[in-house]
Amino acid sequence: MNNEPSDLTKPAVWGHPAVLLATVFWIGRARPAPGTWGSAAALPIITALSFAQFPFFIECAFWLAVCCIGIPICTIASRQLGGQKDPSSIILDEFAAMPLVLLVVPSQQRTWLVMLLAFLLFRLFDITKPPPCRQLENLPDGLGIMADDWAAAGLAACTLFAITTLMHSYGWTAP
Repeated sequence: MNNEPSDLTKPAVWGHPAVLLATVFWIGRARPAPGTWGSAAALPIITALSFAQFPFFIECAFWLAVCCIGIPICTIASRQLGGQKDPSSIILDEFAAMPLVLLVVPSQQRTWLVMLLAFLLFRLFDITKPPPCRQLENLPDGLGIMADDWAAAGLAACTLFAITTLMHSYGWTAP
């Protein structure tokens, strides 16, 4: 991720609807670690959906829609922000991918500890970008911005699933 040039402090750029959404209502301007802030911003929505106990397919459809809509939004926003490949202020990718990690855990089992572990695993894989995450960044426009985070979420979800399965097989449930 790149640092934005100083000329992007103009209010008109930040007021563009795509920039507003791609920065998740300007949370992406928070420093340090805007991606971490973007991931954290998804947690209240994940929590609300977990408490509501929507059917699994509705939860999946909701996050799939956010991910798909995120592609053109991130494309437009990155162009508005000077045409950079993946501006650090664009955090819709983290916001949309973080919840994907928790889809492997039934909503009734999404305790604060499981959600914290999901968050930490996602950030680990998103920051370190193991294969195929780094390679997916090379996809064009918004797809490249979003896809590496989907891969990081997939790796984090697999790891979380393994950990929670082991926990349950030994009779331990997270608080």
